[in-house]
Amino acid sequence: MAANKPDTSYDRILLLVTFLLVGIGLIMVFSASFVVAEETRGDPYYFLKRQAMWVALGLMAMYLFSRFQYKYLRKFSLIVLLLNFVLLGLIFSNFGSDLGTEAKRWLVVGPITIQPSEFSKLAFVIFTAAYMSSRRLNLRSFWTGSFVPLFLVAVAFFMIQFQPDLGTAVVVLAATALVIVFAGMPVYQMFGLSLLSLPPLAYFTVKEDYRMQRLFTFVDPWADSSGAGYQIIQSLYALGPGHIFGAGLGRSKQKLFYLPEPHNDFIFAVIGEELGFIGAVSVLLLYLVLVWRGFLIAQRAPDLFGSLLAGGITFIIAVQVIINVGVVTGSIPVTGINLPLISAGGSSVFFTLLSLGILLNISKHGRINAPSKGSA
Repeated sequence: MAANKPDTSYDRILLLVTFLLVGIGLIMVFSASFVVAEETRGDPYYFLKRQAMWVALGLMAMYLFSRFQYKYLRKFSLIVLLLNFVLLGLIFSNFGSDLGTEAKRWLVVGPITIQPSEFSKLAFVIFTAAYMSSRRLNLRSFWTGSFVPLFLVAVAFFMIQFQPDLGTAVVVLAATALVIVFAGMPVYQMFGLSLLSLPPLAYFTVKEDYRMQRLFTFVDPWADSSGAGYQIIQSLYALGPGHIFGAGLGRSKQKLFYLPEPHNDFIFAVIGEELGFIGAVSVLLLYLVLVWRGFLIAQRAPDLFGSLLAGGITFIIAVQVIINVGVVTGSIPVTGINLPLISAGGSSVFFTLLSLGILLNISKHGRINAPSKGSA
């Protein structure tokens, strides 16, 4: 029927929103970092130049993967997963680095710095989508259905958590679980596994003193205003003076060595201070449109693999936005999750753009009216 005729063009709305968010990201990374970069690096454009380089590489990857037939990813899904485990393993070798922080999360090879956990998000979505869309699976049985991807993501969860990076580990786990649920996992299995996951998550939360501090700080950040509560208090100090229209681009006061990581994890606070309520809400609306188009692409995908892959990619972006904005506004405890496409961070922006390239490719092969899904 004509209603099911493939649409040969990319999702233009998704593409436009992606470019807008990337453009806002470059502007805000420079605005949030030029003072810090001048003082610490001797070059006010240091972080902007690094971000622009990774954006350029990410846009090239997005273009290539928007033209690369997404169905071929199914054939390479196991190789992608194995590469992911190799990269995560190398973190614990001499190639791993903490880059001067308290967490060993990066691989450094010459001038190149990569954060493998960013790749893990996409790798597990690709593998799980390929595995769960197999015709041979019996989804009613846990052992012959969802056991394999859940076991593998549990291994990755421990590897990422021990870097330590519990926030990213939870995102990888949640994205994998969501793909499995989308594929048709029975409700009773989902409920049972959710209950079983609570004890280890609680253990890893209370195991480290700094995580317990973050929980107490979330309840009352002013109880330790110069210590554990410092980040969130400075973030709120940035958001408050922004009012409706903001102090003006480049005129944030909290970025002047008060707000930690103003160009990274807390860049949304700078957006709120400089662009005000209008600017902050506009950015959130752009993310809302991106997520809407992503799930629409998943609904219209021509096969189950494409549907699961698009849904998983979209969920990763959505949950990172929710966590980052939740942290900045004091709605959830502090954890280190970037704001996709806007925060400074090479691996994050590169793999997000690559993922969006895959999403664009799926949209190109989608159908105008959402048909019923079948196995590929």
